[in-house]
Amino acid sequence: MAIQWYPGHMHKAQKEIGEIMPGVDVIIEVLDARIPYSSENPMVSSLRGDKPCIKVLNKSDLADPELTQAWQAHLEKERGIKTFAISCAQQPQMASQLLKLVRQTVPNKGSADKQINALICGIPNVGKSTLINILAGRIVAKTGNEPAVTKAQQRIRLDGHIVLRDTPGMLWPKFDNEASGYRLAVTGAVKDTAISHDEVAAFAAEYLLLAYPTLIKERYGFESLPESEIELLEEIGRKRGCLVRGGHIDFTKVSTIVLNELRDATLGRITLESPEMAVAEQAAVDIMLAEKAADPNKQKRRKRPRRY
Repeated sequence: MAIQWYPGHMHKAQKEIGEIMPGVDVIIEVLDARIPYSSENPMVSSLRGDKPCIKVLNKSDLADPELTQAWQAHLEKERGIKTFAISCAQQPQMASQLLKLVRQTVPNKGSADKQINALICGIPNVGKSTLINILAGRIVAKTGNEPAVTKAQQRIRLDGHIVLRDTPGMLWPKFDNEASGYRLAVTGAVKDTAISHDEVAAFAAEYLLLAYPTLIKERYGFESLPESEIELLEEIGRKRGCLVRGGHIDFTKVSTIVLNELRDATLGRITLESPEMAVAEQAAVDIMLAEKAADPNKQKRRKRPRRY
């Protein structure tokens, strides 16, 4: 699968971020705690330079808590990076703690004559606008469940002499790691119209069988698990009555059920990638890009990536 979704306002946002970066004191990058690697925009890293960065692992109430801790430890190995895991259930406490971390990151500023200029960024549908409204204590950013809601920059004044620059959610032109493209589709960062629900659900089902078999058994009442992702979707479809004429499975219907229950944590708190997976996948991407650079005309047949 090759997802390429790069609306014009995202290209404009990338250019504008590059222009304002010299005046930025700290970057707040909002990630999805369920997919910290796949929701991390590589363009932010290239634009950041040596600016301090706080990576906010949003939606941590939907993610596997043990893996969230592992991700925080992994991300903070990089120089200048701090992390902050948040959930919607801790709004007031979360806002004050995050603003405190911003001030600690830029200790020489934060007064009336030396305001802190913070840039907040993140890919679509990671909850960036909701976070901005919580930090501001008022509705200043439009929110929604569909990706690409924010389409223009704005400046928001926060407590503690902090000025927050908001930017539209940015995806990059092409996903070099196909597994990341699937994970973004699973969580809803990529619009559901961009790819078939059936294929995305099959990707999720294969991973769930390997990483969260107990949750699958408990949710769908299995005594033993099917061996493949297709068999799993078929069995869930039978249990949920997703049938069409002739007793065949309506894969679109069952795929929608599975994806919705994964996205809202009805299945349980699930993280779709680990730091170890990310390191291995990035190494494979680096090799692929190096080979492509050495021989741009070389075409390789690609198969759907393994899930785990």
